[in-house]
Amino acid sequence: MAEVVLYDYWRSSASYRLRIALGLLGIAYRTVPVDLLAGGHKSPAYRQHNPQGLVPALEIDGIMMTQSVAILEYLDETRPGQGLLPNDTLARQRVRALSHVIAMDIHPVCNLGVVRHVMDMATTHGEDPDAVRSEWMAKYIGSGLAGFEAMLAQGPEASQGDFCHGDRPGMADICLIPQLYNAHRWGVDTSGFKRINAIAERCSAIKAFENAHPDHCPR
Repeated sequence: MAEVVLYDYWRSSASYRLRIALGLLGIAYRTVPVDLLAGGHKSPAYRQHNPQGLVPALEIDGIMMTQSVAILEYLDETRPGQGLLPNDTLARQRVRALSHVIAMDIHPVCNLGVVRHVMDMATTHGEDPDAVRSEWMAKYIGSGLAGFEAMLAQGPEASQGDFCHGDRPGMADICLIPQLYNAHRWGVDTSGFKRINAIAERCSAIKAFENAHPDHCPR
């Protein structure tokens, strides 16, 4: 069987998602760290793996793949019975919607390239770039998680199960936990998100989530 290789940056929430998923699925892999701060993701060599110059990239089943949510769906489709997404069509829509709140709405405006540009503009206008960055993160992560919390309460499944959807963690939880790590990193007040915090506590007791935490990753 071909080796599975994850091109990873320890603090990347998209990479963090794949570390969790690979752990939940019991897929052994080798990590190749890509230093975003040193610009490793923009090197010609790395762009052979991911033409966008972003992390992660995952080599699995003999194919190099990019885009973490698309990879999660691939893993669900090729490793049946693992439950990253539920079987029911409407339930899958709910899990995708929750996942997209994180991956499509919060994450893109809070990633390294966007935030660096915001800081550069702040400097140009004579503002404190660090203060502007903190305000930016608090606004978009905080409001996004508030929407996620509200969505958890919607639908007939809202009161069922210990995780975002059902009795075991799936794609929505895999997206949520890295974003919650970012929220804590940037000092976002998450104390009012009771459902999110309860889910996070349950996830923290699962080895795949613990092992995927940035504190446990090669840098």
